[in-house]
Amino acid sequence: MQESYSTTAAQATPPAPRAYTSEEKRHRVFAIMAASSGNLVEWFDFYVYAFAALYFAPSFFPKSDPTAQLLNTAGVFAAGFLMRPIGGWLFGRIGDRLGRKTSLLISVTMMCAGSLVIAALPTYAQIGAWAPFLLLLCRLFQGLSVGGEYGTTATYMSEVALRGQRGFFSSFQYVTLIGGQLLAVLVIVILEAWLSEAELKAWGWRIPFVCGAIAAVVALLLRRTLHETQTEAAKSTAEAGTISGLLRHHKAAFLTVLGYTAGGSLIFYTFSTYMQKYLVNTVHLPIKTASYVMTFALLVFMCVQPLFGMLSDRIGRRTNMMLFGGLGALFTVPILTALKHVEGPLPAFLLITAGMLIVSFYTSVSGIVKAEMFPPEVRALGVGLAYAIANAIFGGSAEYVALGLKTLGHENAFFWYVTAMMVLAFFVSMRLPKQAAYLHHDH
Repeated sequence: MQESYSTTAAQATPPAPRAYTSEEKRHRVFAIMAASSGNLVEWFDFYVYAFAALYFAPSFFPKSDPTAQLLNTAGVFAAGFLMRPIGGWLFGRIGDRLGRKTSLLISVTMMCAGSLVIAALPTYAQIGAWAPFLLLLCRLFQGLSVGGEYGTTATYMSEVALRGQRGFFSSFQYVTLIGGQLLAVLVIVILEAWLSEAELKAWGWRIPFVCGAIAAVVALLLRRTLHETQTEAAKSTAEAGTISGLLRHHKAAFLTVLGYTAGGSLIFYTFSTYMQKYLVNTVHLPIKTASYVMTFALLVFMCVQPLFGMLSDRIGRRTNMMLFGGLGALFTVPILTALKHVEGPLPAFLLITAGMLIVSFYTSVSGIVKAEMFPPEVRALGVGLAYAIANAIFGGSAEYVALGLKTLGHENAFFWYVTAMMVLAFFVSMRLPKQAAYLHHDH
């Protein structure tokens, strides 16, 4: 078997297109919605930790320095990312061997359980060092779940998306991923309006985790209606879902995905989860103001995903990815430097939105550009494992590295670190094929 983006494969002529019936279109659109609803819940549960950290940090890490508390909670957040490669491997194997639907059902169930436990955790004052230890265990469990969620969802949505519109439909993975973040921020904003800061720090921070667990049950019911896209022939292939088969025949594709995902994950988390803390700690905006800024910025970010996905259907994934790497390399330092000197929420919002628009060239096609490089028997594993490894190393550590450099007095070094990864993403994106090697056929 040839490398997944070899010249022969990339230039292969796709089969003659066939027309979809109106009923088939409805089924495929519903499948996209059902799969992505679970994705939204998974990421809401995962990210609500990051946004609620400002309130529950003193309950688990009783230190006087707010930056030290945030550093500890960011460390636990990063630890959740370390489980992602294991989740990417485990759920990728399940998705390729047992089917995408089975993998999707297991992952959302695990996320639900993790959120329920966090909501009920006793504090440091009640059980001492066991409190942060149990919090860490819950995050590791959730990290395992969300590590498998990305690859299987990206694979499933790319396989059921309508031909010729795969960029558009696959962009809804990040619509719901960002939607999960947005809902996490929105819930915090609503709680801030109804509860005092003291109440939020005492018990109010638990509410979002309860909401996430309840929503996961709804997503589980929706996902039970999904139809399987993985064929029995692909499941029974000897190398289906195996790392040896993936690296033996698709090593170059795997490394390419790993390369641009590293930069993509880092800048995504820089402009999403870390930004709230950056606005509070560095820009010195009030906590509530920072939450409002991030709510509106994430709303814009979410809404533009389908537009960038449609653009990729016209100009190609490779062009999208090169624009992402090039613009990210040029404008990351200017945007983050300018943010340090803003004096109000509006300029902060505009600068963050500008950064998010650049990131959208990547996020809108993140799933489909990976899925198009692997055949069905190793697709969930190839997408999930490459994403999870890069995300764990570079995405999960973004906040920790940024806060760590700030405590050392070298905050600007983080800006250049992100820029360097954008340069890498640009050059790696040049290796992408001009035409997809796989996903010509419908499932």
